[in-house]
Amino acid sequence: MKKRTLIATFTAAAMTVAALSGCSNSAKPAETSAQAETTGKAEASDAETKEQASDAAKDEKKDLREVNVVLDWYPNAIHTFLYTAIERGYYEEEGLDVQIRFPANANDALSMVAAGKAEIGMYYQQDLIQAVANQKASIRSIGAIVQSPLNIILSLKDKNITSPKDMVGKTIGYGGTVLSESLVKCMMEYVGADASDVNLVDVGFDLMSSMTTGNVDATIGCLVNHEVPQMEEEGFELNYFPVSGYGIPNYYEEVFLTNNKLLEEEPEVVEGFLRASKKGFDDFKTDPDGCLAILMNNQNEANFPLTQSVEEQSCKTLLPLMETDSAEFLSQTEECWQENIDWMLENGLIDKAVDVSDVMSVIDIQ
Repeated sequence: MKKRTLIATFTAAAMTVAALSGCSNSAKPAETSAQAETTGKAEASDAETKEQASDAAKDEKKDLREVNVVLDWYPNAIHTFLYTAIERGYYEEEGLDVQIRFPANANDALSMVAAGKAEIGMYYQQDLIQAVANQKASIRSIGAIVQSPLNIILSLKDKNITSPKDMVGKTIGYGGTVLSESLVKCMMEYVGADASDVNLVDVGFDLMSSMTTGNVDATIGCLVNHEVPQMEEEGFELNYFPVSGYGIPNYYEEVFLTNNKLLEEEPEVVEGFLRASKKGFDDFKTDPDGCLAILMNNQNEANFPLTQSVEEQSCKTLLPLMETDSAEFLSQTEECWQENIDWMLENGLIDKAVDVSDVMSVIDIQ
């Protein structure tokens, strides 16, 4: 519209100048009007073409199955493969219109999927087991995103805490969860100590600050792919070790979950989503920098701004944990699920045992 207004104004001005200049310039206004008419037609044609293209894109979207994916948190390195698959059209190739949703509450990825308000969630293995066993949630895992825990015992280097035995007599900050309490208890028992030999302090979300201010000696609940590179970026020297082992079975840090109704009624949606996600991850492996650039363009700066160098280090940490020599990306085993069901039952984290088939499904995406 602005271009057309400028052309019309220019034409009117040219005609006025020509009239004042006499008959010898009478052809100039006619030429300018003709040019303006041609330009106007061209612009109208361009606008019509763009409008038609927009309408075609909308029609194409209508043919896609909308799939809402609720993240565990705001976008960060672990979500790179999702945004890559969206950006490069892998979900659309499967007939899916994937919409990323951020959680308003901590367990939205689980609760919204269980309630049928979203198709896919990205959440934690042990929480899924607990929801199925204790609340009879109608959900199952459809693929493991990280093949081993990211959760760590983290401390400043000068505390000299490098294994569970070094935690005896120390103050450990945690987020107030029963799961963290059970993990610490198992670690202490594994080294022949008692849970009472550790002073557990609920610091809520202030895991890092409680440690850097000296309020606690170490924390459980920080992640090796996030808090470690972030604190190192800030100049802190650290010690850390994973929570698996020490009497605790290996577990998948995060999984994709969906509700049983979708699995039963639209298995092709689940299969297509996983196929496209795998393509996004394959790109992430071969071109981490290019895929990270896609993530950085989709970060939520208002709520969770990302630092390029921190996310680069996070990608280096994550990639070998998301796919290993013995486990492809998204693969999961009945053995891993059974070991965690047994461990959670033994430690009072679930009220009753559940069958592996109640918490996971093996999806063929070949």
